[in-house]
Amino acid sequence: MAEVKTFVRSNNTATVICPACNTAKNISAAPYRYKKHAIKVRCRCGEIFTLRLDFRHHYRKPTNLPGTYSITTPKKAGGGVAQIHNISRSGIGFTVSGRHHMEKGLTVMLEFHLNDRNQTKLRKEAIIRSVEENYIGCQFPKNDPFEKALGFYLQR
Repeated sequence: MAEVKTFVRSNNTATVICPACNTAKNISAAPYRYKKHAIKVRCRCGEIFTLRLDFRHHYRKPTNLPGTYSITTPKKAGGGVAQIHNISRSGIGFTVSGRHHMEKGLTVMLEFHLNDRNQTKLRKEAIIRSVEENYIGCQFPKNDPFEKALGFYLQR
């Protein structure tokens, strides 16, 4: 089954294009905002495909950076090695190995080096927004200062 990814606009609409016949249709994505974003779709031509809705506000750059994490939420402990898989101005996605005690809403501190010319070291606080087995999706706090080095890195 084919998979189609589409970005959701700020007015909660998205354009879905059938991979078989290229028919385009605008849909309201509002009903899916706080649910799983993978939807099975059947086009008028009979094609069945999976639609992935992307609600992100910023481009998420794929990476493969080693780092570490520590849970900073009071009364929670833990930490270990992380592999950073993607990063944006507003969030980060990473995996951890083995068992972990990560859950939605916890705050973590991530430390890693960008693979830029200066091997810039970043230390970022993040709030866990999703946990799928060993993949952790996080959002940077609203008051988090945006680092210039990260901005340049995301543009490369």
